Amino acid sequence: MSMTSLKNANISHYLGVDFGKAKIGLAVADSETRIAFSYGVLKNDKDLMKNIRDIVKKENISKIVIGNQMEIRSPFGDRISKALNVPIEFQNELFSTQQAERNLKEKGAKRIKRFDDQEAARIILQSWLDRSRNT
Repeated sequence: MSMTSLKNANISHYLGVDFGKAKIGLAVADSETRIAFSYGVLKNDKDLMKNIRDIVKKENISKIVIGNQMEIRSPFGDRISKALNVPIEFQNELFSTQQAERNLKEKGAKRIKRFDDQEAARIILQSWLDRSRNT
C-alpha cells in the first residue's frame, strides 16, 4: 500500500448536492480538513445517476449531503441512496442560492448564474460539516 493511500485510508469524503430541476451543484469535503470546496455542476438529465456514481467512485465518497428546504427525505435523495448504496443526510438549504450569489458577487465573479449551483452546494456541505462537528 502506498503512503498516500495509507494516509487517506481513515479519511471520510463527502459530496454536497444542491438539487435543481435543470442543474445539480456539487461540492466536496473530507473529514480531515472539514472545509467544503465547489466541485462542479451536472445537468439534471438521464445520465445524472451515472455521473454521480462516477464521482462517488472517483472521489471515494462515503456520505452524500443533500440540501433540502425542510430537512425531510426527498425523492431525489431516495433515488441516490438506492442507486449508490451510500449514506445520505439532509441539510436545510433555505436561502443557500441567495447566499451563494452574494458570496460570488463579493468575490467579484462574472457570470454568477454559471457558478451559483456549485457555490450553493458548497454552502450546504459546509453548513452540514459545521453542524455535525457540534453534535
